[in-house]
Amino acid sequence: MTAADGPDPDLLGRVFLTRVIEPGDEVGGRWVREFGVGEVVRRLRNGGEALPGVSEVRWAGLVARARRAEPERDLDVARRAGARFVGPQDVEWPRQLDDLGDARPLGLWVRGRAGLRMWALRSVAVVGARACTEYGTHVAATLAGGLAERGWVVVSGGAYGIDGAAHRGALAARGATVAVLACGVDRPYPRGHAALIDRIADQGLVVGELPPGDHPTPSRFILRNRVIAALTRGTVVVEAAHRSGSLSTARAAQRLGRFTMGVPGPVTSALSAGVHELLRGEATLVTDTAEIIELVGDMGELAPVRRGPVLPRDLLEPAARAVLAALPGDRAATAADIALGARTTRDEAIARLYELRALGYVERHGDGWKLTRQAVMSVRTGRAPC
Repeated sequence: MTAADGPDPDLLGRVFLTRVIEPGDEVGGRWVREFGVGEVVRRLRNGGEALPGVSEVRWAGLVARARRAEPERDLDVARRAGARFVGPQDVEWPRQLDDLGDARPLGLWVRGRAGLRMWALRSVAVVGARACTEYGTHVAATLAGGLAERGWVVVSGGAYGIDGAAHRGALAARGATVAVLACGVDRPYPRGHAALIDRIADQGLVVGELPPGDHPTPSRFILRNRVIAALTRGTVVVEAAHRSGSLSTARAAQRLGRFTMGVPGPVTSALSAGVHELLRGEATLVTDTAEIIELVGDMGELAPVRRGPVLPRDLLEPAARAVLAALPGDRAATAADIALGARTTRDEAIARLYELRALGYVERHGDGWKLTRQAVMSVRTGRAPC
């Protein structure tokens, strides 16, 4: 907003265009890039010669929409709902959205006190199926909570299932989360998430391309997903069937050069089939927060090396381990036979056998050596012999 003379013309023009041009319309985006906001608005308002790239029928439909557009009213409705309009010329605009080219949003309606640009710089998308399993809900909430605790912003679509679990996980950790809606930010959708979306607006941000009061459609959900992918450093898909809409977010992330990650599930679950297909391609398998941050974070933010438990015999010197491995499990053996099995000399084998006896692994049986009962049990349980 400017001072005494009302809204900035470019901002007002972009608000106007959000009423006329559908999200992700690359033809409309090209018009804005080539002719400028003001000229596109003028041509649509006058309803004269069509701009290039559309049929007469489509142009007539856009002109009809333009006649009903009231940008000043939309700004007023948004203001009363606690929302603002952010365009590419604003300081708050996340520059990574420019990677979408002509499919870049004309602007974004934003509810919440935080600055969208700063939050988007350190954000991860967590998305997945609406009809998810308890496993998916648990994983999404756990990952989102872990990311929030590490200072990352969790971005999702506000939908039922994985989206809702991700938002709640971040909120429960007193962290930051952003819901990107496929409708006006003043009318939460789905209705059952009205309280959740209001809470996100209080503690985080609610974002959308569509003007106040506009409703979602199937195509708008798919197009919304490109914004989620572009805003964030990477996208994690927790559960998704082969035809899940959340896979479009992952594919958009891949096209934009963002990190694409998937959480594996049971091979018998249809809700993990889409994720597994991603993992067979260029997506990276992740199982916890540390592995996600290793990909999207700064240099040196590495996940810990995964190892199995250290067994007592792992702490033995290599020569002693070789002698121990050469002892039969069910009978005694001579030092000469043990030396052959360990590929060492008889004297070396005897020296190591006395070490192992002191540690409780072996005992003398006449002229031979045998594993102690405790040593046999330690091989089975991983515990040290008493």
